Amino acid sequence: MSSLTQGVAGPQPARPAGRVRAFLRLVMIEHSVFALPFAYIAALTAMFLDDGTVHWWELLLVTVAMVGLRTFAMAANRIIDREIDARNPRTAGRELVTGALSVRSAWAGALAALAVFLGAAALLNPLCLALAPVAVVPMVVYPYGKRFTDFPHAILGLAQAMGPVGAWIAVTGAWSWEAVVLGLAVGVWIGGFDLIFGCQDVAADRAHGVRSVPARFGIAAALYGARGSHAVTVALLAWYGVLTGAGAPYWAGLAVVVAAFVYEHSIVRPGDLSRLNRAFFTVNGFIGMALFGCVLLDLALRGLTV
Repeated sequence: MSSLTQGVAGPQPARPAGRVRAFLRLVMIEHSVFALPFAYIAALTAMFLDDGTVHWWELLLVTVAMVGLRTFAMAANRIIDREIDARNPRTAGRELVTGALSVRSAWAGALAALAVFLGAAALLNPLCLALAPVAVVPMVVYPYGKRFTDFPHAILGLAQAMGPVGAWIAVTGAWSWEAVVLGLAVGVWIGGFDLIFGCQDVAADRAHGVRSVPARFGIAAALYGARGSHAVTVALLAWYGVLTGAGAPYWAGLAVVVAAFVYEHSIVRPGDLSRLNRAFFTVNGFIGMALFGCVLLDLALRGLTV
């Protein structure tokens, strides 16, 4: 076939490897770093309190479940929001908008990720499998939230709060209020930085009727809300430390979290969002990894064995 004929026929379908790469870009697989550290904190603390030993198989299944559920959630979000994304200059380059990935391929990837999540839940314990649909529902509701409420960030926070609770149940097979406190900390934290992230889309959201706190109440109000959310996050993390008898490394990690929050809010202001991506990606990724490292050290010093 000549190059002229190819041009008339339009773009050729992407090969399987290309579709996989496009799907991984679509779901931003590298951003699993935000959720995994807190799932590990919950799982390892539960193991320490249970028998003081790391159960590697359970930890692997927790990892698989978390990545599978997050991948499904991100893919569903992109599929549901593709028309909104097409109208926003910031998101108009996403794979489903440009045609780099078809909706059919995105659904195939999403359902495969969901199957991986359910399979990992089934291998963990019956309670994990029974509660798995509860974790899935807010992941699907969240992208629709911006169509019916000014507070979709709260739905995102609820969805993310499931991670530590699920990880604890994966280890113990039982409900835990300590895990709930940690889950609430994670949910309020992520809901807070979603308030910051949403500030960059105010103009597009208002123009197209997309609802959010920044679009409804303004950037300044959203940033104040984020500060309040992160203050609550610190309080909840402190409560979790008390409930689990955390040692000095944990409290040092919490001090690092506080410093990171102060820095994050110092570089994002209503009149200057130029460093928003640094606040969103770099600082929040650092927070999860730093606290996890301190928790791991704390549990090791208190007797957690491999």
